[in-house]
This record gives sequence, structure tokens and C-alpha cells, in this order.
Amino acid sequence: MRAGACGYVVKGASQQEIIRAINAVAAGEAIFGPGVARRVLSLFAAPPKAAELVFPQLSSREREVLDLIAAGLPNAAIASRLGLSLKTVGNHTSTIFAKLQVAGRAEAIIRAREAGLGR
Repeated sequence: MRAGACGYVVKGASQQEIIRAINAVAAGEAIFGPGVARRVLSLFAAPPKAAELVFPQLSSREREVLDLIAAGLPNAAIASRLGLSLKTVGNHTSTIFAKLQVAGRAEAIIRAREAGLGR
């Protein structure tokens, strides 16, 4: 859906279902097969996880890294704890700083701790 799809029909869909889906999408509608529609609706019906409410622009891994940064861990310790390479942690850190629009580690720690991370 993020890539621009307007619907999804399962492989075993009948010819009639496929024609209906094509016509619906051509008319500007979104179309999903019944099984897919249930799964999509359940995703939207579920409340967001608490972690997703804090810094929603960050991926779950980036929030994990930020939490450990806010706890005062250096990149090497974060890499060891998460089973990542030091380079990967450095990349995550740079991305976090850019997404949060902070100048460096100290500013990121302040923002993260104000949001309840790093405990």
C-alpha cells in the first residue's frame, strides 16, 4: 500500500472478482479481497503501541537505539547489546539525529529523557 497499490486480490480470486477489482480501482476506489480486508482492518483497529507514540518518525530499531543512548550507553555497548555492528549503530545514530533535528548526542539524550526514554 505504501508503494501505491490501490488494493489486493488473492491469487485464487475468481475471474469475476478480478474484473470487479479492476473496475473499482479504475473508478478511484480501493479494493481488497475479504481475507486481506480483515487483516488490514485489524491493523487499523489496533491501538498504536506506546513506543510508537514517542517519536513516531523513528523506526522501532531507531527507538531502541535512542533509548540506549538516553540511558548513557556508548555506541560500542549498544552494538553489543543489540547484536549489531558498530557501523550499523553509528548509522542509526546519524539517522536518529537527522530525524529529530538535533545537533548531537547531548541534545538527543535530553529530548529522549523528556519523552521518558533511557530509564
